[in-house]
Amino acid sequence: MSDDHEQIRKDFGEAVNMTASELEKWLGTDESKEVGDKSSGESTGHASGRRIVTLLKTKRDDLTDSDYQHMRKVVGYVHRHLAQRPSGDVEDSRWRHSLMNWGNDPLKS
Repeated sequence: MSDDHEQIRKDFGEAVNMTASELEKWLGTDESKEVGDKSSGESTGHASGRRIVTLLKTKRDDLTDSDYQHMRKVVGYVHRHLAQRPSGDVEDSRWRHSLMNWGNDPLKS
């Protein structure tokens, strides 16, 4: 495995703090389906969340270049979105729900 792939896996593991089962359960909620850019029916984040579930269940040796590209995209999104945290209580905010579609629950320690 290349050093680049190893770094992407490390960054992805830090950005995605939800387990595959937690994310799958979240993606089934109305709140999950109500946020994000829905230019084609399903929001970009919701579709990404489904792919993240698959990535979390995929063995390291079975990851493709396309998988690593998506992992890098997830890391970028999570970092950008975390930097835009609104003030006040975010527990039921669209900001948090959007992040959770991308595998990051900002309230999870």
